[in-house]
Amino acid sequence: MDIKDIQNLIKFVAKSGATEVKLEMEDIKITIKTGVDGDKSETAFVQPLNATAAPETVVMAPAAPAAVSQIAAEPENNYITVKSPIIGTFYRKPSPDKANFIEVGSAIKEGDVLCVIEAMKLFNEIESELSGTVVKILIDDSSPVEFDQPLFLIDPA
Repeated sequence: MDIKDIQNLIKFVAKSGATEVKLEMEDIKITIKTGVDGDKSETAFVQPLNATAAPETVVMAPAAPAAVSQIAAEPENNYITVKSPIIGTFYRKPSPDKANFIEVGSAIKEGDVLCVIEAMKLFNEIESELSGTVVKILIDDSSPVEFDQPLFLIDPA
């Protein structure tokens, strides 16, 4: 089970209205608690069953749509803000010896990879959900990012 499967499971449990779900498979045990004591975040405890390591804890903000990245309109201008769908480390290129995915002024279309966010040793490609021109890159390469943190400004015109 990879991080995307766990994230999707957390979102599904949050939408179901359940406050706690435990899942045990042959190699992993997952406990998901949602909305505890008015807290709107979801917490997942992931424990490998065949190892003595301490459980990893994944805390997510309120469930977001199942989209690869979140976008929100900026009311004072016509730019769209692309936000981080996960917590992790932001990278502008696929590897240190490769070119950046995009630059300021780059024309992008729906489905283009904008960046990579590393979370729990998994590299998640963040794809564009719209076409337009990159106006501003808001994060430095190799910087930590939080859930819902603005990454890019896109002009959809």
